[in-house]
Amino acid sequence: MTRGWTPAQAALRITIVAGVMVALLATGLRGVWPAWWLVVLVAGLAVAFALLPEAPMGTVATGLVLAWWGFAFRGGPYPEALLAAAGLLTAHLAAVVAGYGPRDLPPDPATVRLWAVRGAVVFLAAPVVYVVATLLEGQPEPGGIWVAGLAAALVTTVAAGFVLAGSSPEQ
Repeated sequence: MTRGWTPAQAALRITIVAGVMVALLATGLRGVWPAWWLVVLVAGLAVAFALLPEAPMGTVATGLVLAWWGFAFRGGPYPEALLAAAGLLTAHLAAVVAGYGPRDLPPDPATVRLWAVRGAVVFLAAPVVYVVATLLEGQPEPGGIWVAGLAAALVTTVAAGFVLAGSSPEQ
């Protein structure tokens, strides 16, 4: 199945596996390691995700990582979550680029740059959310906070869409 991969395609697929595994194992930095069977299961799903980036194995692997984080920690916020977010986002972006063409076709550098910029913009939300969560930790929940958060997320999404619309390779 790996025959015919260009070096860039191989690098993308290694990045998929590495991103998922970094996200899973990031809880270990806080001393909470996943069970061996979960590591093996997620690693197998991550390899399947790398081999078939358009298939649902990536969703299952990502879902298991997120579930593990939910079981591993009850409180928070934890700075290791930023590493996990970066790992999952990197794996997702590598899968998007890897899925753009057959495995013997090297990815277009402009497409890689486009998705790298998009990923960097999306990742900017993670430290902002972490800082806000840290500042609000232990505070009573004000009324309407979830509605305000949703409104802020929607405004940010629309603004990012306008900003990134000019960087599309179709134009």
